[in-house]
Amino acid sequence: MKIESEQHLSDVLRAQATPVWLKGGGTRGAAGRGEVLDLSGLAGVTLYEPETLTLVAQAGTPIAVLQSLLAAQGQHLPFEPPDWRGLLNTSGSPSLGGVVATNLSGPRRFQAGAVRDFCLGVRFVDGTGMRIRNGGRVMKNVTGYDLVKLMAGSWGRLGVLTEVALKVLPTPVAVATLVIPGLLPSVAVGRMALALGSPYDVSGAARLPDGRVLIRVEGFEQSVAYRAGRLAELLRAESWAGDDPWAGVRDVAAFHGRAGDVWRFSATPSDAPAIAARLGDDILLDWGGGLIWALLPEGTDARALAAPYRGHAMLVRAAAKTRTGLARFEPEAPSVAALTAGLRAKFDPKGILNPGLGN
Repeated sequence: MKIESEQHLSDVLRAQATPVWLKGGGTRGAAGRGEVLDLSGLAGVTLYEPETLTLVAQAGTPIAVLQSLLAAQGQHLPFEPPDWRGLLNTSGSPSLGGVVATNLSGPRRFQAGAVRDFCLGVRFVDGTGMRIRNGGRVMKNVTGYDLVKLMAGSWGRLGVLTEVALKVLPTPVAVATLVIPGLLPSVAVGRMALALGSPYDVSGAARLPDGRVLIRVEGFEQSVAYRAGRLAELLRAESWAGDDPWAGVRDVAAFHGRAGDVWRFSATPSDAPAIAARLGDDILLDWGGGLIWALLPEGTDARALAAPYRGHAMLVRAAAKTRTGLARFEPEAPSVAALTAGLRAKFDPKGILNPGLGN
């Protein structure tokens, strides 16, 4: 069903008694259980004030539209929203609502913050059809539920986003990337930690599967030149000579077009070498080692393979047969599971929003 407006969505969910599967830009591919609600019609920029670094847009608005609009004013989305179409072998166009609902952030995450850190306000419709607004167009303290933060990362299981207000930032004037070749994960994490612990304001730290470590600095030209020079001396690194590699890191381009399951671990950087050693050679490290991507043979239980570990493992890509036996998300501790169940009972008492998403 094509949703035409927030009121239309409210009417549909109020009357709905069976499961629905939310579809925004269509980049996830095959639908899950229930009737598909196509939200791509909820698109368009509601407000853009470059002078106040504020953007408000409907949830179905393609990210590419927002990036083009912002670029014309020398601004950008600091959280570098990933584009997983190449990873999942899907089409469509990533949407604002999808990015916020999944809270997926790119290489700048550890320095600038996550998607939820830039969300000022949201409008959404819960599972009963109630239209809800929380937050605003400026940063401020809140009382009660901070629904803006709650909706970011909810994966559409608490409500259907219809509009998001974002804080944006000026695009860096200059960018420099350094590279250190041929490092094992244990050594790579140490070098990245050295860079991140320096006073040179690093905005990217990743290790590619071939062992190359990338370090990024951004800002004004003279500042970038100075900081890159000092980091090159500190890390015994060289300047990156090719095309900008960070879109490839962001989108996990190293695993595009390759067979196998793709897993994503969020962990403490100091634990990354041990986890990587258990997962094998096809490993990409981001966030200084705090994010671990692994390409594994089909059907591999990466959680069992990597154990013991502290963090969260997510099955990003796998065949339907594998998903029947391995949950998409990390199993929750009993106390967290009880809290999650309570929230879902509050916002989706009929249990109709994206049921079975964890599989």
